Amino acid sequence: MANAEHSGGPAEAFGAGDAGAARARLRAARLGLWLIAAILAIRQVAVVLATPRGERLTALETWVGPEGVLHVKGSLYDSTLFTGTPFGGLVLKPLTRAAEQALGWGWTFGTLLLVAALGLVAARALPQPVSRRTSLFAAPVAISLLMLSLPVRNTLWLGQTSIIPVLLVLLGCFAVRGEKTGGVLIGLAAALQPTVLLFAPLLWFTGRRRAALAAGVTFAGSTAVAWAAMPHDSYTYWVHHMAGVGLGGQADALANQSLHGALLRLGLTGPLEIGLFLVLGAAVAGLGLRRAVRYARDGQLLLAVAVTGCAAVAVSPTTWQHQLLWVLLAVVGRVGKRASDRCVWPVAVVLVMTLPAKMMVPNTSALYPLRDNVVLLAALAAATVVPFLSRASTPYRSPIPTQYAPAVPARRWRVPPLPFLRRVLTRPNLLLELLLIRVTYAAYQRVRLAATGGSDAGGRATAERHGREILDLERLLHIDIEHAVNHAVVQVDWLRNFFDFYYESFHFVVPLAVLGVLYWRRPVDYRWARSALGFATLLALAGFWLYPLAPPRLLPGLGVLDTVHGVQDFSKPDYGTLTALTNQYAAMPSLHFGWSLWCGLVIAIVAPRWWMKALGLLHPLLTLAAIVATGNHWVLDAVGGAAVVGAGFGLAYVFQGPRARTAAAAIARTALTPAPEKDRTPG
Repeated sequence: MANAEHSGGPAEAFGAGDAGAARARLRAARLGLWLIAAILAIRQVAVVLATPRGERLTALETWVGPEGVLHVKGSLYDSTLFTGTPFGGLVLKPLTRAAEQALGWGWTFGTLLLVAALGLVAARALPQPVSRRTSLFAAPVAISLLMLSLPVRNTLWLGQTSIIPVLLVLLGCFAVRGEKTGGVLIGLAAALQPTVLLFAPLLWFTGRRRAALAAGVTFAGSTAVAWAAMPHDSYTYWVHHMAGVGLGGQADALANQSLHGALLRLGLTGPLEIGLFLVLGAAVAGLGLRRAVRYARDGQLLLAVAVTGCAAVAVSPTTWQHQLLWVLLAVVGRVGKRASDRCVWPVAVVLVMTLPAKMMVPNTSALYPLRDNVVLLAALAAATVVPFLSRASTPYRSPIPTQYAPAVPARRWRVPPLPFLRRVLTRPNLLLELLLIRVTYAAYQRVRLAATGGSDAGGRATAERHGREILDLERLLHIDIEHAVNHAVVQVDWLRNFFDFYYESFHFVVPLAVLGVLYWRRPVDYRWARSALGFATLLALAGFWLYPLAPPRLLPGLGVLDTVHGVQDFSKPDYGTLTALTNQYAAMPSLHFGWSLWCGLVIAIVAPRWWMKALGLLHPLLTLAAIVATGNHWVLDAVGGAAVVGAGFGLAYVFQGPRARTAAAAIARTALTPAPEKDRTPG
């Protein structure tokens, strides 16, 4: 017994040490997340205060400024600038006595406090049970997402009140004691935003009938008080404008993310549009409430609130951007039986609610209906079709785990592999991959366009100076062949057309095709290749920032002809900015050559046939000829492209370990990997 106790002491101490270290890491991570939330809040305030007066808090100024509709005598709705309810106007009346500057500061910081309170309530309302890590991280993550969301940013910039109804509903459902008190808060929210009254049926059908009655009575009483105090304005709002329809901006504007706005954008008008809107709105409201009741009875009341809010977003005649916070709350729903599918829905919601629609959907005319209504479609999906898991289902708590290739550290560098870059043995979720590729490429375009050396005169002079430096270095190395190759190709029409077509077409088609084939046929190699490409592209962006470079076609006096875009007129000051979509001086390193070299190397490594490998390696050679012949790159640009691609593969090797040669070998290695010591110890 003494020996057993003596031998158990160090093990217990070791276990306690591990637990203490884990708690310390959790506390550090939580502190870091709170720091991020604070930085985001400061950033949002700085953006608002840095905006010139007259361009910020415009909605607040419209209401309570010296010439605001709540300050002047007459109707609130004479100018149609005030879009709130008469009860909202009655509540805001006392604010007209506050000084304009003090009100702006107070409103901005007050809105931040409301956002923080909203995040705290939402974090506490997560469906139980939740892990300790989730309970620690939920509040700062929720507040950070709210700060990043477009509705909150729009609310801060305009000085809107749209956060108040959402917070009142959450307080009424989760924070206060007593059904009547909760119903009163929800009724006040409906008095400020009428479609919130849709929560009354949710309360009724989930057994909280006192709360439902209290919400209805409070809404009716608040509306009646406003009607008694401002009968003309109440008649204008509820009867003439049919609950606010027609107030504010144009109903078919992109900012109106409701079914009514979408139908108007599709060209429907008149009785047909009104009838279709009423039918679709009733269907969405009915189906959304039915789903919300089911999730509330399942113990997921926060998800039920989010689904009901999304239905309210869709059926409201006008739902402006600052009124769309309900969609972000739907991130709490769990979707997918596989662990690899679990991230798709929250990632999609966060991207939709934080990024402009142009970054989400390509700028193609055929996709304009999707791009113009992307938030509405997310709300409709959450309210009607997304198959959120029940808490009673097995995948809710125990999703099918993802199979990963075992982590093998690089042999030459002792750097631990990064967990989030682990290679899956099965195909990752296609929708998630497409979302990430689209958003990453949109961010790449923006960073590339904003790189130093754009269209300003100083940047152009720097880029041309760098171009002469590259030309001098190539002359020293006797590889200055750009002028000779360019003029030789120009004289042969079919060759010129071939290289122009190759330059414009294969730059995107081939990398996407390689990624697609790897995803479908070689999932083990997919993330390895994609990570190498991502690292190479990030390094190239750094090159664009640090070394803006004029390509041969934009270097005055060299005489290289631009075969793709036409002859440049160097007498015009903006000749270097061909379009507003690209930075003409982002030439070093050449990603035209870099991406083609990545394609060639990946094909040469994974292709099973020698002729496939040869065709793959032929692609970068043809690309090199095309970028030089068309005058778009120097030879040394290709060297730079090769360098970043090599570095990309090197970083993938360092952080992911050696590439698993086959899926079978990776699976076999996984099966042979011994279990952790604590799992192999007999009970």
